[in-house]
Amino acid sequence: MNLSLFSGIVLGIFFLNDHSILNTLSATYELFYKLLTTPWILKTLAFAILVGSIMELIERSGGIGGFVDYLENKKELVNSKRSALMLSYIIGVVIFIESSITSLISGAVGKPLCDKHKISREKLAYVCDSTSAPISSLIVLNGWGALLLGLVLTQIEANSLNISPVELLIDSVFYNFYAISALLVTFISVWYDIDIGTMKNTKYRKFDNEKVLFHSSMWYMLSPIILMVLLVFLFLYITGNGSIFQGSGSSSIFYTMLSTLIFINIYYFFTKNMSFKNIQIHSIVGAKKLFPIALILLFAFGLGDISSELKTGLYLASLASENLDPVFLALVIFFLSSVIAFSTGTSWGTFSIMIPIAVPMAIGVDANIALAIGAVISGGVFGDHCSPISDTTIISSLAAECDVVEHVKTQLPYALLSGAIASVLFFLASFSL
Repeated sequence: MNLSLFSGIVLGIFFLNDHSILNTLSATYELFYKLLTTPWILKTLAFAILVGSIMELIERSGGIGGFVDYLENKKELVNSKRSALMLSYIIGVVIFIESSITSLISGAVGKPLCDKHKISREKLAYVCDSTSAPISSLIVLNGWGALLLGLVLTQIEANSLNISPVELLIDSVFYNFYAISALLVTFISVWYDIDIGTMKNTKYRKFDNEKVLFHSSMWYMLSPIILMVLLVFLFLYITGNGSIFQGSGSSSIFYTMLSTLIFINIYYFFTKNMSFKNIQIHSIVGAKKLFPIALILLFAFGLGDISSELKTGLYLASLASENLDPVFLALVIFFLSSVIAFSTGTSWGTFSIMIPIAVPMAIGVDANIALAIGAVISGGVFGDHCSPISDTTIISSLAAECDVVEHVKTQLPYALLSGAIASVLFFLASFSL
């Protein structure tokens, strides 16, 4: 994976520099220097490593085992294949603070239950992935909302629109048809145990969950998670100078993870769950596990940057905007956003590219602006779901101990089905407005 991403970056730089080898080498160095000195990228990479430490400590504490034991034995709520996967689905919907955190927690809780009920790693990875980004893009009281509101506010000011940015963002969420479709398709596939495409050929393989089987108080898992939810809102409020909708998503998530790790150190030590030495050992072990993921993210950011410089998305948008019927606007924006997100592996990057394009396009043909923004959000999440270089795709695979390529192959039919449903809804919405 790392070699493929790096090769793609070098090839893109080679084209941008008119096939000059020396200029390509120089530009490659400059690109990675820029990436590693960009604050939000550094915070995102640090966040990935911190999440590794936190999840390793939570698993080692026995908190996940205690939570699973509570649901299985004390409350008898999880007693079938359906209920095992449904728990991961519910966790994915309830924990909407950040897509990567959602995937990791859903996977960590789901693994021992999927082991017991002989559920494949690919099915668990699908549930983790197909709840994380969709719910984060629908319930925008998080870093996603902060980013989207900032982009919407910029377009309102640039185009002199007489509308509240918060109202416009909320309206656009109702047109986030892919996220809604993906959540419904995932729920139906879990509830009725429907396997389509290559998912039919997956086989159960025992998870490496030896450490998860240790049972302790479930509060060793729940306390850090509850703290995460509260701290994200707090840091969004602080970084937004009193407004959670204007806070920095990358800074808030980074400070949340750092604070949570400090809390876990103190909590586990003083409750005698672990010695200080063991806490540090497992923190390092967890960080090492996600370091390769951080490296993949770095290469994915680089590839996204090169894709933006090649201006493929802008070129496609310029072609699509010529003689475009308003009825097809949302559908075209959805398609373009999907292509860009798939190519770059980032929904956030897609939002940043496409919202400044989609809003003027909607104004130019007198179309519904909220619908156009909703099409960008939907396309960003759809393309991200289908992309093998997406951070949520990679992290969901890690959470379920599933090969990334196998996860993409087995999730793709469900994503395409949800995408087809969203396409029909965008056409109908454009036709009726």
